[in-house]
Amino acid sequence: MTQDVEMKEQQVPAAPSNSVSSTAPSVLQYLKEIAALIETGAYSREVRRILRAIRLTIALRRKLNASVISSFLSFTLASGSEAHSRLVSYLPKEDEHDMEVDTASSGTQATVKHSHEIEIYCYLLVLIFLIDQKKYNEAKSCSSASIARLKNLNRRTVDVLASRLYFYYSLSYELTESLSEIRGNLLALHRVATLRHDELGQETLLNLLLRNYLHYNLYDQAEKLRSKAPRFEAHSNQQFCRYLFYLGKIRTIQLEYTDAKESLLQAARKAPVAALGFRVQCNKWAIIVRLLLGEIPERTVFMQKGMEKALRPYFDLTNAVRIGDLDLFKTVAEKFSTTFTSDRTNNLIVRLRHNVIRTGLRNISISYSRISLADVATKLRLDSPNPIADAESIVSKAIRDGAIDATLDHANGWMVSKETGDIYSTNEPQMAFNSRIAFCLNMHNEAVRALRFPPNSHKEKESAEKRRERQQQEQELAQCIAEEDDDEF
Repeated sequence: MTQDVEMKEQQVPAAPSNSVSSTAPSVLQYLKEIAALIETGAYSREVRRILRAIRLTIALRRKLNASVISSFLSFTLASGSEAHSRLVSYLPKEDEHDMEVDTASSGTQATVKHSHEIEIYCYLLVLIFLIDQKKYNEAKSCSSASIARLKNLNRRTVDVLASRLYFYYSLSYELTESLSEIRGNLLALHRVATLRHDELGQETLLNLLLRNYLHYNLYDQAEKLRSKAPRFEAHSNQQFCRYLFYLGKIRTIQLEYTDAKESLLQAARKAPVAALGFRVQCNKWAIIVRLLLGEIPERTVFMQKGMEKALRPYFDLTNAVRIGDLDLFKTVAEKFSTTFTSDRTNNLIVRLRHNVIRTGLRNISISYSRISLADVATKLRLDSPNPIADAESIVSKAIRDGAIDATLDHANGWMVSKETGDIYSTNEPQMAFNSRIAFCLNMHNEAVRALRFPPNSHKEKESAEKRRERQQQEQELAQCIAEEDDDEF
């Protein structure tokens, strides 16, 4: 599976002083403001406020430490409550000086009565911190406790936080190489989310289940789940990109290369610019699929910013397929075998051998009007015990499939190529233009469907205060998209 790639984080203004006593309270103050935002969203049932709180939290994650989180838990959760005791037990013990400073800074604040959303947010905050600190066993325990708590809640304002918890729940088990243990739980959670009409949860859990199956190469089970799961309009662009990527991988393994190519290219196009690792994986699989379809990717695909080094093995592989050199293909496959194995594309590259031979044969048929089968075997560099017989079967199959326009002279052992006609006298140019036009129209239709407008925008006139708040949120959202603050890829 693709490796989870960290995104660039939104920069949060630092406190003026460099000392711990001034930095920690500033982060704690930000967390308190986020808690107030969640409380407001839960009271008014506005999911967008909770989404904004999550974006702000991701921007703060690099500045978090155990003492700040402990002080925040003491501020939001009742001291001695089950949730407070459990979450504090997961945190590592910090230096006494830090603890004293944070306790003093939070001691002046009164403890608020927390809502269910605040409690789930505290679970999410602690879980993110534990994963960032590479404390994966503690993260597993924390994520399991949070999922157990979520099963008793059915609130639309909790759904956004729950979808994030599902993701980190799966990630913590994947990092400890025990992903198969939670497959039953994920299926049960998906069933519950479907019954509760939690579409964001269904979307997230379906992707996690597909990732779980593909991690263990269970492609048939993944396809059965995908085909029977309810489909609806995507709520999250990140989740939709992941779904397209997994669908492309399933289609590739099932030899449905045309559909796989469309899904993989669409996933790479829709992915955020900062999701470099995800886009690299999409391009790797898309390159292999295009080669299997007999296409040669353009050089610009391999020259994309930040991808040159990662795509270098696939560039050399494409060059070998383009030339039709079987020896060069074998050399590249052996040289980068470790890379192909880690990318899980090794089995697909084995399928490419036939394409290399067919490309070489096509070049031979264009260059020679008549050539003996022995020379064909020599030029293709077939290393079998009976290369002439193999060359004859390869040529006959290529003629039958329409790859080359030639005839076989069995008596003399020749391959006779027919004269190349004018391609513009055929329907091929028209078919090529039709496919390009259909692609552009499809992209335009998807862009139109992706447009979103606030409900009842034509009926209600917003006040100046609401307008300022909306503009501020739009600016924050644009900044977050520019530096995609989500590490789901």
